Amino acid sequence: MAEPDIPQPDIEELVGDASPSFDHVLSCVFGIRDHESRTYLTLIEHPGSTVAELAAVLDRDRSNVNRSLSTLREKGLIDRRRRLLDSGGYVYQYTAIPVPEAKTLLHDALDEWVAGVHDSIDQFDPDGE
Repeated sequence: MAEPDIPQPDIEELVGDASPSFDHVLSCVFGIRDHESRTYLTLIEHPGSTVAELAAVLDRDRSNVNRSLSTLREKGLIDRRRRLLDSGGYVYQYTAIPVPEAKTLLHDALDEWVAGVHDSIDQFDPDGE
């Protein structure tokens, strides 16, 4: 699996919250919307779900769920598998990456951001020397 392109965390969203929830951290660090975080968390509870099944559980339109799934796949947070149907054709099933893997991605993204902040602090020289 390719390394996901992880955007810089929206730290301003996190700094003001002393005890952010996991889904809020997920949204801020990966630059995703709250409904996309909910979709990821729902897939943890319902692995192997189809778009139609997720739409029913989330009480959202299938097209909106499909867009959320596309975003989550781009971020490396979910996997998609094609299942052949007995009647012919196929359907995609979606599964969230395991929470420990998501936590590692979150820690890595935040560590990278913090290192950048430390570099900015260390390189600051008001006298230009």
